[in-house]
Amino acid sequence: MATSAPKVRAGVAVFVLASKNEDQENPRFLVGRRKGSHGAGTMALPGGHLEFGEETEECATRELLEETGLRVADIRFLTATNDYMPDDNKHYITLFHVCVRENDSDEPQLLEPDKCESWEWIAWKDLLGWIQTSQNTSAEDDSLTHKVFLPLINLVKQRPGVRPTDV
Repeated sequence: MATSAPKVRAGVAVFVLASKNEDQENPRFLVGRRKGSHGAGTMALPGGHLEFGEETEECATRELLEETGLRVADIRFLTATNDYMPDDNKHYITLFHVCVRENDSDEPQLLEPDKCESWEWIAWKDLLGWIQTSQNTSAEDDSLTHKVFLPLINLVKQRPGVRPTDV
């Protein structure tokens, strides 16, 4: 039986802003530590796979509700990255979106504990610092507490100057 060739898949990643009035240069947003799949142990945005025939905004809304229980509004497309992961034999085009919570006081729930260890709010400059640190640290150094999922690294590398408030 022949195996099919690897395929490029579409992933959706969502910047959920901490409030409707975030600092344009250093907005706060939700990240989680991945587990149980490629990128395990890395910090990533909520999101998932785009289903056949699904609008990207619908995917973002669905994935956020499934993973965090958060209801969101004002979902906007931000940009896309090309994410080739040869070690995992995976290749994704990641479609980044930005949104706000319907209610700024709603907090994320850990609804898929097999896929994510925890959720936390971080600032854009924190993420940039984590990426900078990871690029200056050897792969053997396990002291790095905030490893970053490749699509977020690529967002910074492939789209210099982008911010999750730029739409």
